[in-house]
Amino acid sequence: MTEHRSDTIRPIRFEDGNLYLLDQRLLPGEAVRQCYTDAGEVATAIRDMVVRGAPAIGITAAFGVVLACQKARGRDDWRERVAADMDRLRASRPTAVNLFWALDRMAREVDGAPDPEAAIEATTTAARQMLDDDIAGNRRMGRHGASLIEPGQAVLTHCNTGSLATGGYGTALGVIRAAWDEGRVTEVFADETRPWLQGSRLTAWELVHDGIPVQLLCEGAAASLLRSGRVGWVIVGSDRIAANGDVANKIGTYGLALLARAHGVRFMVAAPLSTIDFDMPDGEGIPIEQRAEDEVLALAGKRVAADGARAYNPAFDVTPAHLVDAIVTEHGVVEAPDRDNLAALRRKAVAGEPVVEG
Repeated sequence: MTEHRSDTIRPIRFEDGNLYLLDQRLLPGEAVRQCYTDAGEVATAIRDMVVRGAPAIGITAAFGVVLACQKARGRDDWRERVAADMDRLRASRPTAVNLFWALDRMAREVDGAPDPEAAIEATTTAARQMLDDDIAGNRRMGRHGASLIEPGQAVLTHCNTGSLATGGYGTALGVIRAAWDEGRVTEVFADETRPWLQGSRLTAWELVHDGIPVQLLCEGAAASLLRSGRVGWVIVGSDRIAANGDVANKIGTYGLALLARAHGVRFMVAAPLSTIDFDMPDGEGIPIEQRAEDEVLALAGKRVAADGARAYNPAFDVTPAHLVDAIVTEHGVVEAPDRDNLAALRRKAVAGEPVVEG
């Protein structure tokens, strides 16, 4: 068996001083890479969902800082210019903690640089390392999560948590990729994930691209599917995890967790350690992005709702920790997550203890 045979997609590239993003708004119809040379354009790309998924947003923002440093070359006020661009990037989306983690890391590189050329070199090295570390960490995460799955099961996933949502390989979809390569998973069920249809347009595209069998379902069909006994695990990602284990993820995740618990199906969250916000005590404080009503009222630019109707359109919801059976990170698995065992995982990671292999 060839290792990582199901890993063929890379959505983020940095070449010749330019950032290239696979435009996820156009998939699956077109695979187009957009080129960016300006940090403000990158902030717009994040806000408009050219790129989405918490890890991918963080990595993209890091390369946005590189572009900011390049633009500020030769300017006496280069630090102020870079700081202003970083503020634009910070304001692009509010929920994904990886965005702020990445920008804080890049700010330290800029602060330590004596001049723009040094800042360009330092930020480029850091952003490339962030990308490489994300892919390597996702592969470790995949092995950890796969080890929990009994062979011969189907799994259900929500939104897109694969290569398109990360630097590559994926978080929850990375677990599924690893489990498929190990012969543990028989097929994947993917929620359409309305209103942006990330499951339909992106997750199904990734799985078909890599030869993994997938069936789409409307979110409303999840209850009957879980009742059927065909699914052993629900596996999702996260945009922010609070210190107590509460999980913010794509809207609809909370409902899936309730359904899974009601039907005796286990519920897994796969996310890098950087997604855990240890400064956020619980999920009540996680900011939930409210997006434009037209995303619900229209489809492909054509209004489908009755004139005069309004739309409730939160991008995320929060799943309480008690509904989560396991949080899987690149540093290992935390079952029945709570404040103490997540803090213990962080201490182990900070101490540089060996990664627990799944």
